[in-house]
Amino acid sequence: MQQLQNLHAVPIVLAAVAAWIFGAVYYGILGRAWVAAQGKTMDGLKTENAEKSATVKAAPFILSFIAELMMAAALSGIMFHIGIYTVRAGAFSGFMCWLGFVLTTVVVNNAYSFRRYMLTVIDSAHWLGVLIIIGAILGAFGA
Repeated sequence: MQQLQNLHAVPIVLAAVAAWIFGAVYYGILGRAWVAAQGKTMDGLKTENAEKSATVKAAPFILSFIAELMMAAALSGIMFHIGIYTVRAGAFSGFMCWLGFVLTTVVVNNAYSFRRYMLTVIDSAHWLGVLIIIGAILGAFGA
């Protein structure tokens, strides 16, 4: 329980917010390429989602933020055990978590479902940015 008290809420929330904003900008820029990598079109996606409620449409955005909060808390715990709090160490820790856990998971999941290579590239690069941002912010705050 003592270790959980060492997780500082403010940097964790700030890191998650920054990561979420990064994702919004990232997919805002690469949205059409991301949709195409799924083998869909923007018009087809609009038609597919036309009858979904606002709550259903908002759910992935809320889920993303919750996931980023969890990532920030987990990375904060890892950094606590490492005991090195700098922007560089945080960014590197985020990179290593991405390399060891996220990239490998995305690649394997997309390979088994025969997703297009570009979808793997786009989504994996997003999570790389997320984890580097989270790690850098946590490192800057020493949390």
